[in-house]
Amino acid sequence: MAVRNQKILWSFMFMLAGAVGQSVNYPPPVCAVKGSTVTLPCTFTPLQIDVDGRRVPLKIIKVRWCQKHPVCQGSTPSVYDSDSTSNDPRYKYLGDKKGNCTLQITDVRGEDDETFRFRVEADDNRGHWTERSGVKVSVTDGTTMEITSSSGDGQVRTGESITLFCSARCTFHQLKVTWFRDDHALSESGPALQLSSLTAKDSGNYTCGLQTSTETRSGPYSLRVEAGEEVLKRQVHLNNKVTVSCLTETLSPSDDMLLRVVLFSLHTVLFVTVASIIIRRTCLKD
Repeated sequence: MAVRNQKILWSFMFMLAGAVGQSVNYPPPVCAVKGSTVTLPCTFTPLQIDVDGRRVPLKIIKVRWCQKHPVCQGSTPSVYDSDSTSNDPRYKYLGDKKGNCTLQITDVRGEDDETFRFRVEADDNRGHWTERSGVKVSVTDGTTMEITSSSGDGQVRTGESITLFCSARCTFHQLKVTWFRDDHALSESGPALQLSSLTAKDSGNYTCGLQTSTETRSGPYSLRVEAGEEVLKRQVHLNNKVTVSCLTETLSPSDDMLLRVVLFSLHTVLFVTVASIIIRRTCLKD
């Protein structure tokens, strides 16, 4: 009896020793906006066992993500099961069976306001394990988006660049938004709107909102593109040319004839004056 108890004790101690090194690294609590996409970055380290004096990780044959349950095993409902062919497409496993356990949740809903836990199962029962701490996902509804920019005051010059950021008080990832300029939808859908080589046409009031909710539309961000120094010089030059052109083009035919007569008269007077001076000097020499 004592021998049997000793074997059980050694087996238990071996299991405890073997469990060392097995871990899951969850992200800090995440806040997500309804309708957005949130990514839960996650890494894990499988249990390692001694094989001929070497530490070898057990082969992982199954991974699962669950909510509302601390163990995530057996018949416990899961949001993702690597053995299942009917996983909810809203939950995408971006990881593998070697060390990456990242989960992505698309079209976030109220039911996702839970603690999510990851479980691994190996080809050895000692490698079956669920990290119970999990990652808490908080879901918020009706959040109004806000726009900030790399410029600050919204005053930029022609040819410069600016980036507008669509954000909310809640932390999120891979947000899909709709951008508007003067209430006209733009083609960009990411949370950052990059505008380069700005022209006056880029001026206007910009707003953004979640693609899945019109109630999240932000307040307007006023962008004003001012002419740069080179543009101003070019405009002054063009304005001067236009002014001269306008002066010549506004003369009537009679005014034009008069101008020609005056110029001819001045030319004649100048010619006679010069000729008189030359003749006078010639006479003085003689």
